[in-house]
Amino acid sequence: MPYPAFFDLVPRVRMHDPLAEFLGAFEGGIVEYAYIDAVRLAGHSCPTVAGAYWLTRQSLAALYPDALPERGGVHVSFRDSQVAGVTGVIANVVALLTGATVDSGFKGLAGRFDRRKLLAFDAGQPLEIRFTRIDTGAAVDAAAAMRQVPADPRMPLLMQRCLAGEATLDEAGEFRQLWQERVRRALLEHGDDPEVFVVRPVV
Repeated sequence: MPYPAFFDLVPRVRMHDPLAEFLGAFEGGIVEYAYIDAVRLAGHSCPTVAGAYWLTRQSLAALYPDALPERGGVHVSFRDSQVAGVTGVIANVVALLTGATVDSGFKGLAGRFDRRKLLAFDAGQPLEIRFTRIDTGAAVDAAAAMRQVPADPRMPLLMQRCLAGEATLDEAGEFRQLWQERVRRALLEHGDDPEVFVVRPVV
């Protein structure tokens, strides 16, 4: 199905998944996730989904500077509760990429590959998300400030008209284009902007 072309320009998340390697799902356990995978999971593309995808990618890169990140090897905690704001949406994307779950994930084989208890909420931490390597204990705190990538001033009125069922076909098309343009700018123009994507080592 057609989707915005910029989805394919967003750098992927490449990881090593020891469970996938053990069971022969991917040769060498190497698996890649693209932004479109996060969109398919969420059912839409928005600043929240984009922020969750990119923030996870940046955080994993910081934790594994010289190696592929290990899927299932990172504990992720959220400052807020699972039902607060968009935390649940963000957590779903993070879980897709890292394999971390609260208690619904893979239970493991002979004490290995357990994906449960790797996701936590209501944690006492300064930023929105903390990613912690299980093997070394190295951790980063992370947050996405998507408000630093403002929407086109025409978008609020267009959204209102769309939600009210009053928009023309041209107005609805313009709204969708402007919505995705903001997502594109966040990922492709501000991906390395520390004012938008904050990743800090925990010391």
